[in-house]
Amino acid sequence: MYSLVYGNNLPHFLFIPKLILNNSRNFMSYNFEVYQNDKIIFYSDGHWLHPIFEFEQFLEQTSLYPDLLKIKDKIIGRAAALLLVRLGIRKIHARLLSELGKDVLEHFDAQFTYEELVPQIGCQTEDLLKKEYDPETAHRLILTRIQNRKNDLV
Repeated sequence: MYSLVYGNNLPHFLFIPKLILNNSRNFMSYNFEVYQNDKIIFYSDGHWLHPIFEFEQFLEQTSLYPDLLKIKDKIIGRAAALLLVRLGIRKIHARLLSELGKDVLEHFDAQFTYEELVPQIGCQTEDLLKKEYDPETAHRLILTRIQNRKNDLV
């Protein structure tokens, strides 16, 4: 999904381009993309909230300023919005944004755009966090849910 490479003494993820059939500014080649100065620096084709956790690990290895980055995500619900705000992301584009996610982004005064707004995305995690506004609490609840799902598989 992504490759770690080093350049300018900072780790970053190598962008392996896909054939781009659309020149739209919001065209996405991957499920989750991160840009710095219009240059893609991280991407993931993971599902659910996993790309955001992968991105968090990436950020821990860099000296990047999250508030200067732009995120493009195919689907942003309340959980994704809370996790992105927790990481300090201020610029966000969603292909599909839930009203609950929009509520969080507005609450934290993030700059965001979207292509389609829906009442909910039909995700249990969004239901779990329906009234949550604290990003740290949301993070803990999501990690607990991930752990519980892993335990159920054992």
